[in-house]
Amino acid sequence: MKDPRIFDMDHADLSWCPGCGDFQILEALKKALAELDIAPDQVVVAAGIGQAAKLPHYMKCHCFNGLHGRALSCATAMKMANPDMLVLAVGGDGDMYGEGGNHFLHTIRRNPNVKNFVHNNGVYGLTKGQASPTSFVGMKTPTSPEGVFSEPINPVALAICLGASFVARAFSGDVEQTKEIMKQAILHRGYALVDIFQPCVSFNKINTFKWYKEHTYYLDGSHDPGDREAALRKAFEAEKMPLGLLYRRERPVFEDHLAPYREHRLPLYRRRRDMKDLETFIRKQYA
Repeated sequence: MKDPRIFDMDHADLSWCPGCGDFQILEALKKALAELDIAPDQVVVAAGIGQAAKLPHYMKCHCFNGLHGRALSCATAMKMANPDMLVLAVGGDGDMYGEGGNHFLHTIRRNPNVKNFVHNNGVYGLTKGQASPTSFVGMKTPTSPEGVFSEPINPVALAICLGASFVARAFSGDVEQTKEIMKQAILHRGYALVDIFQPCVSFNKINTFKWYKEHTYYLDGSHDPGDREAALRKAFEAEKMPLGLLYRRERPVFEDHLAPYREHRLPLYRRRRDMKDLETFIRKQYA
């Protein structure tokens, strides 16, 4: 086991608000990676735009920040180029389920070996608290002064319906439990969604740390994560929402279908090509 401090970034200029749940997600992730004996140079984090997407700025690892909502597409490409790398896609509920909603759906279909950690705080925290895809009906925000009237997305239920191979939910206020859920996701082979309830202390005065404590509970050993119907029933529970591993199944992994990896697993970036053969190939395409 490694020391989580190997992931610390010295003199990082943190822009998260004091008390933000993002701090605890970052702590849980560092601990999870350290306990799995994963080094910083073995991890790449793909992120989009938003407060949650700043996480890789504050952690020693490989990082790629792309367009808003496009982290999963970038993460899939990274895994294709280097299957040996641990690839994480990190972002908020707006980034992943709003702007990135189409990529969310089709990444589940493809099932790349990518871990998707979503900071779900029910608002757009970077741009001053507008309603997000997971804002509850009736919640008042700067852009919905009379209250949100659109039904919120239920990301875990949606993922289970689409046949995601790993679906879990966590709460940033419980660092140790979140760490353990992240470890399960990292060890799973295939796409893994961890939807993390993360209080926004500046713009969401409803879904506070206290509120989540009162409205969530942890699944126990009686829940069978291999039972899709039972998982879906749990995902729709609203009075008290379950935390932990909701659903898991074995599925073929996206990278395994790719022609370059059918014969051997050597990452694409390590393969050497004869430039003359490449030139001949290109000329044939444009002849």
